[in-house]
Amino acid sequence: MLKTVTFGAMHIMVAFIVVWLMTGDWMVGGAVALVEPMVNTVAYHFHEKVWLRFRGARVEGGGGPLLTA
Repeated sequence: MLKTVTFGAMHIMVAFIVVWLMTGDWMVGGAVALVEPMVNTVAYHFHEKVWLRFRGARVEGGGGPLLTA
C-alpha cells in the first residue's frame, strides 16, 4: 500500500511540474494535477472491464484477439 501511495504522490507532482512548466501558471498545474488522476482512475476502470471481456472471449471461444498479458 505504501508503494501505491508514494506512486500516486509522484504522479501528481510530475503532472503539476509538467503543466506548470508548459503554461507558467501554477494554478493550472495544480488543477490538472488534481483532475488528471481522477479522470485516469475512471478510464482505468473501463479499460479493465474491456480487457476482462477480451480475455473472457479468448478463453471461451478459443479464438478471440491475440492479446497476451
